[in-house]
Amino acid sequence: MHHYDLHVSAEQAGIRLDQFLASEVPGQSRSQVQRLIKDGLVRVAGREAKANYLVRPGDAIAVEVPAPAPARPQAEAIPVDVLFEDADIIVVNKPAGMVVHPAPGHGGGTLVNALLHHAEDLSGVGGELRPGIVHRLDRGTSGVMVVAKHDAAHREMARQFHDREVEKEYEALVWGLVHQGRRIDAAIGRDPHDRTKMSNRARFARSAVTRVTFSRFLDGVSYLRVAIATGRTHQIRVHLSGIGHPIVGDTTYGGVRRMMPAHLRVVLQLQRPFLHACRLVFTHPADPGRRLEFTAPLSDDLQSVLDELAARAEARQE
Repeated sequence: MHHYDLHVSAEQAGIRLDQFLASEVPGQSRSQVQRLIKDGLVRVAGREAKANYLVRPGDAIAVEVPAPAPARPQAEAIPVDVLFEDADIIVVNKPAGMVVHPAPGHGGGTLVNALLHHAEDLSGVGGELRPGIVHRLDRGTSGVMVVAKHDAAHREMARQFHDREVEKEYEALVWGLVHQGRRIDAAIGRDPHDRTKMSNRARFARSAVTRVTFSRFLDGVSYLRVAIATGRTHQIRVHLSGIGHPIVGDTTYGGVRRMMPAHLRVVLQLQRPFLHACRLVFTHPADPGRRLEFTAPLSDDLQSVLDELAARAEARQE
């Protein structure tokens, strides 16, 4: 068992117990936290509590996280683009279309299945269905991910993500003009009307900040590089849609348009949102003095669209 003693601050008061724990216990998702609560491994002031209990200022909360269970997914001989590997971690360039870990409707063909065949000794801290997984990318998002190979590395990487010590940068194409330097500070939670989506209008939301570090306007759309310290579900997609500039190709958050000028019609080639995790920087989990940086170029489907848009924008300026 791993034991955690937590205390609720005045700013955290009023949110559900499971939401509080998901934000405070490293490496635990909300569903995992709910399982801990159901199994009686969470106590508030020495007593068991329900997931929907609203925490109060000064609440003392004790959490026991069981030792990791063996991973159950089957290893599959799926090619993996490995950017770096040692005894502690694997850094990969995840392709678009690949789900990170098994879930209902995706029992195989996931990154976890591929990595189990590649490594065989992934950490079990993430749970039976997602060994080694410290963070995720959406199915339609490509780019850099780090995966832990053993439990100590998993816990340290989870801590770095929780404490916002990891630098994450993405490339995106959005509708309209967005200026470099734009900062979006808006809490994100589950959409109250559609549980498959996230929203800035959620009653119980967690803080999230997205910064536009680079922008190039391409006559109707903007190519951006954005940085996030937090890693809320769908964060970049929700934030950019929330300011009226959804990601091109994003069917969930308003990024698909059928009516557009002829010079932008090349975006109809996209089969997914134009979003790519291009850069990841973190401290090696076994060497505190070693800062690592990894990058991955745009995949061909995104690069070809971007190149065509840039060429057409330049031609229209002549």
